[in-house]
Amino acid sequence: MGKRPSIKAHLTLWPEPPAELVINCDGGSRGNPGPAAYGCSIQTPEGAELEALAETIGVATNNVAEYSAVIAGLRRVAEIGARAVHVRSDSKLLIEQLSGRYKVKNPGLKELHMEAIELARRFDRVTYEHVRREQNVRADELVNLALDGAL
Repeated sequence: MGKRPSIKAHLTLWPEPPAELVINCDGGSRGNPGPAAYGCSIQTPEGAELEALAETIGVATNNVAEYSAVIAGLRRVAEIGARAVHVRSDSKLLIEQLSGRYKVKNPGLKELHMEAIELARRFDRVTYEHVRREQNVRADELVNLALDGAL
């Protein structure tokens, strides 16, 4: 009899995705419109940073950059597999529009708003919180790192 082929198996156990994650997001432009970027800090509810996202988006307004931040954050948190997300931003306009309390009047933001709403539908629960700038330092830092070309 010939030698039997050997079969090797390796079992990898992945932890269950976190039930809820927090996105601290920010967007900015230098000139408004001008060179723009977004930054997101994806964190546990306890505040431990799991991932940091930052990217330049070309010439855009600060509001386009703010929407780009929340879209990137929601997309990544959906990929991670969280079922609930808490979005924090220092942009009152963004939070109020996503919460449905303000209408989106700017034609340039309507498509981005719809994209964010569609992404939010992937989750069992999404909450939005407007925070002061001092509570969003990490996301602001990521925006500036991207704009300064440090990433």
